[in-house]
Formats: sequence, C-alpha cells, structure tokens
Amino acid sequence: MVLAALTALFTAWSQPAYANVTLTQVSTDTFTNSSSQHRTELEPDTFSFGSTIVSAFQVGRVFGGGSSDIGLATSTNGGATWTSGFLSGLTVNLGGAYSAASDPSVAFDAKHNVWLISSLGVNGPGGNNAVFTSRSTNGGLAWSNPVTVATGALDKNWFVCDNTATSPFYGNCYTQYDITSAGNAIRLSTSSNGGITWSAPIGNSSGATGLGGQPVVRPNGTVIVPHLSGSQIRSFRSIDGGQSWRATVVVANISHHTTAGGLRVNEPLPSAEVGAAGTVYVTWPDCRFRSGCTGNDIVLSKSTSETTWAAPTQVPDPTAGTLDHFTPGIGVDRSTSGSTARVGLTYYYYPAASCSAATCQLDVGYVSSTNGGASWSTPTMLAGPMNLSWLPNTSQGRMFGDYISTSVLPGGPAFAALPIANAPTGSTFNQAINVPTGGRPVGGGSLRSTAAEIAQPRSPVQITASPTAN
Repeated sequence: MVLAALTALFTAWSQPAYANVTLTQVSTDTFTNSSSQHRTELEPDTFSFGSTIVSAFQVGRVFGGGSSDIGLATSTNGGATWTSGFLSGLTVNLGGAYSAASDPSVAFDAKHNVWLISSLGVNGPGGNNAVFTSRSTNGGLAWSNPVTVATGALDKNWFVCDNTATSPFYGNCYTQYDITSAGNAIRLSTSSNGGITWSAPIGNSSGATGLGGQPVVRPNGTVIVPHLSGSQIRSFRSIDGGQSWRATVVVANISHHTTAGGLRVNEPLPSAEVGAAGTVYVTWPDCRFRSGCTGNDIVLSKSTSETTWAAPTQVPDPTAGTLDHFTPGIGVDRSTSGSTARVGLTYYYYPAASCSAATCQLDVGYVSSTNGGASWSTPTMLAGPMNLSWLPNTSQGRMFGDYISTSVLPGGPAFAALPIANAPTGSTFNQAINVPTGGRPVGGGSLRSTAAEIAQPRSPVQITASPTAN
C-alpha cells in the first residue's frame, strides 16, 4: 500500500479572524511545480462520522483546471487536533499519470469501516479525465493509491455511502459525475465492497443532465440526487440500490443574481444533506426574495416524500440590505430529525453586492438551526474581508471553490473547512484551508424568514460544459 505523504500535526497554529472567531490552519501548499499558483488551497469537502472529521481540497490551483494534488486534513478527536497530507498516485507530482486533480468529495462506509475520497484526475492519458476513489482503512490517516471509477470528459464527481444498518443496501456507496462532452449527462456507479470495485456507469430513466449533483441516502436506502439543471434545481432517485435511477423531478426554479467582481461563483450549485428520519435538505443561492434581484439569499427546500419538495424559504438575512450570498455548505446532525434537527450552514458573501473586482470584499458567514430550519441564529462572520486579488485566478475568474460543506458532530459543534486568503507576498499567494477552532456551536435562534417571494425574470443559468471547468 502506498501511503499519502503526511505533514506535521496542527495543534496550535491558529490565527485570529474577524468577528472574534479564531481559525486554525490545518494544511499548507508545499508543492513547487511550475504549472500551479502556489500557496493556494481551495474547494474543500468535509465529512464526519463519530469523532472523526476528514476534509479534502485542491492544493496549488492550476489556471486552466485542477491543482497540483488533493490535500487532506483529518481529525480523530472531534476537531481538537489535525493531521494533514496529500493523496498519492493521482497527479504527476506524487506518482500519478494526470497533470492535475480536482473536485474532492469525502465519504465514510460504516459497514466496511473505510474512509473514501473521490477526486477527478485532469488531463491524463489520451487527454481524458478520470474519476478516482482513494481509500483509508485506518481512520483517514493513510491512503492507498486510487481506484479508477470511470474515464472520459468528466466533471463534478460526488459520492455518498449508505450507513444505516437496517437499510437493505447497507454498505453500498454511490458515485455520480457528469460527462461534459455529452451535454453534462449525469452518470452513477455503485460499489458494495468499500470502494474497491465499481459498477459500470448508468444514467437515469429521463436522461438527466446537469452539474453539481450531491447524492444523499435516506435511512430506507433510497438515494436522492439533487443537482443543478439549467434554470432549475432538480432531483432523481434510486430505490433499488443503484441498479436503476428514476426520472427527475423539479425541486424549484432558480432566480439568480449574477455575482459581481468576476468571481467564479455564477453556477448556483446545490448543497444537500439528510437527517435521521430521512428529511432531505437542499440549499442554493437565489434572489427570489429580493426586489429587482439585487442580490442572492441562501434558500432552503426540504423533502420527506422523495418526489415532492417544499417551496423554498429564505435563510434569514435582511432582504432590503446590500448583501449577496453564495456557495452554501449545509450540514445536519445525522442523529437528529424533524423539529429537533440540528443544522449548520456556512456560506460566502459580499457585504455590498454592487462592487467591482477592485472593490468587492469577500466574507464567510455561518448560521445554525435546532428545529430543522424553521428558525435560525443570528449570522456570524467567520472570516474576511478578503480582496479578490488574493485568490488564485482561473479561466472562469478568481476562485475559492465551486463548493464548500459543513459537518455537524453528533450532539456537538459544526465544522467547515474554509479557504481563507490573506494578502500575497509578491507573486506568491497566501490562501490556505482553515477551520473554526473548536468548531461553531449549533445553538439555533429565533430568526424566521417573513420575506415573500417576488416575481423575477428567469433566464437559464449558464452551465459550463467544458473539461476546463474543473
């Protein structure tokens, strides 16, 4: 077994952030390849199970797509200390065959006691991309060389495992991705042996297309896949353990404000989670509650039926204000449900939506709910302001990531791995993955949205169907 290169244990490397929130840096870019913008880390996904938290992210962003490699940070003690490293066998920088890596997603398979990281190899043999799975059998500290799931013109992989012991499909893991050369056709593969082998990919019965699907598994074993499709959030499901996938249904139409400053955030990808009783939560940025669509709020839709979805509600923030919210990452305490579900939600935002590349200020916010999103805490500023010039550049604008996520520990705090940028030193960037020290409380609050939806003109969201979108 080839192990990931591990760096030092991060215990006290902390720095003060704004709003009296302390952040702990959990990784750093140590690569030196000439194709990357170095000292950059971005686009993290985070997953927790028990007291273990694993985050994976891009390290050393490449302008045209991907990064030097996939980094990871693992805590086995509820976020008290962290160990960092990199995945071997993906890119040419650590023994692999691909020029770059992108789109990390983290899962845990309880039946087989294995941690999994899905990633996208960019520009490999024949110019193809590949969806990979890396495995760890020792709590997320050491990782094997990757298993290939699929190759081709692929993008935006994500995966999940069925961890309910009473489910008829307990121990199944599901990977989804889209084929950019086929109009972003969505495909899914299934593993029943801890990610060692994967089934041939299949689509759903209605030929679903889209981007940014985030599959979740209900306790009964049904897999729900919310995704962005044109000017809608849609979803589809499997009720037979991934052997077939049913037709898509509409979650909601999207009303979307184009975010200023040339920031790479204008594909309103969803973030999805599921509670203990099977309620599925989906969030995305939307301007439906703003007169004139002057800025996006984070909105939430829920489903308990698998095929119908509640009307979106606004996560409270002043609709008459100047803020523009985007890139939400929702987390749910999977030991809670219904009216007592504990929810954490992290997001990025501009305090002033009407800004330019030179004047936009990027902040990170956090809210929580203890009643399944019926009411929320007062928003907390976790970090910022960040100048956009502090972020690595891409073919689609300055970037901190196409997604983030939040993990809520059972009965405990919420953790989100955050790309935080500070002023560069010369031509070298200063962007790294940080977590709020000790996590953030899931205390909820009494803020309820009273905003009424305002009719907005809807135009299709432009989804980039290109291998360089990674």
